[in-house]
Amino acid sequence: MNLLITGSAGFIGSHLVERFLAEGHTLVGVDNYISGQRRNTELFLAHPGFRFIQADVSHGLPYGGPGLDWVLHFASPASPPHYQQHPIETLMVGAQGTQHALDLAHRHGAKFMLASTSEVYGDPHVHPQPETYWGNVNPNGPRSCYDEAKRYAEAITMAYHHHKGLDTRIIRIFNTYGPRMRADDGRVVTNFINQALEGKPLTVYGDGSQTRSFQFVDDLVEGIVRLMQVTYHQPVNLGNPDEYSILQFAQIIRDRINPTLNIVFEPMPQDDPKQRKPDITIARELLEWQPQTDLSTGITATIAYFQPSLTR
Repeated sequence: MNLLITGSAGFIGSHLVERFLAEGHTLVGVDNYISGQRRNTELFLAHPGFRFIQADVSHGLPYGGPGLDWVLHFASPASPPHYQQHPIETLMVGAQGTQHALDLAHRHGAKFMLASTSEVYGDPHVHPQPETYWGNVNPNGPRSCYDEAKRYAEAITMAYHHHKGLDTRIIRIFNTYGPRMRADDGRVVTNFINQALEGKPLTVYGDGSQTRSFQFVDDLVEGIVRLMQVTYHQPVNLGNPDEYSILQFAQIIRDRINPTLNIVFEPMPQDDPKQRKPDITIARELLEWQPQTDLSTGITATIAYFQPSLTR
């Protein structure tokens, strides 16, 4: 196949590029490096099946190559520090960026995949969260630029499907971690690992009772590939239903790296979800998919990636 991936220099995007090139597909990556990393692009520049376009998809997709089989829209800042630093750009990439990617897929008769997020559920009143839950989102709070951008992106994707006949897929990604995350990502996995590697106390917000479900990136990529192989247009949760409190997770990371470190507590950020756990019934039944990587294995690989970064 010939594929185009927006956000190809990002954490998840770069793993998709790696998987598709390994399977023999040709691929065009697009990124503007607001949150992507140039070193992720450099991993693939020598590959004959890869071409890169530096562009802001919010302003258009300057692609003039051969026909496309898939457009996968993964461009967006995804961590609170990054999207709160770039709130307008985050809203733009969810709105205009998604429309430009949809238009490109429509022109080429290609299939389209949207990377949405568990954040469309907000601070949920339903637990675990099934795809049928409409969410509890603050539309003008500090996280709204990301949450509402993704909710709008889902809406316009479904509009193109219903009114233009575009063959679409929507994935709702739950907390995902692994190699190639940015060290300054600002989410809990990278925060804890880098604080521990630097010998600093681990910072927990609130009392640490809020929960997250952590999915290793290889499992997510497998779920994405499987969804591309079936015809299903409604959103699909892709996440790990193994749930941990943030305090439990801090203790796991501390004990793995340096058991002598302290854990310190800071006030809870506004609108930070108290619970996050996917209902993956649809993914299990439709895709015969569920996460295969246990937390210990995934954390070991992620720590190994970040250890050399201290001397880079």
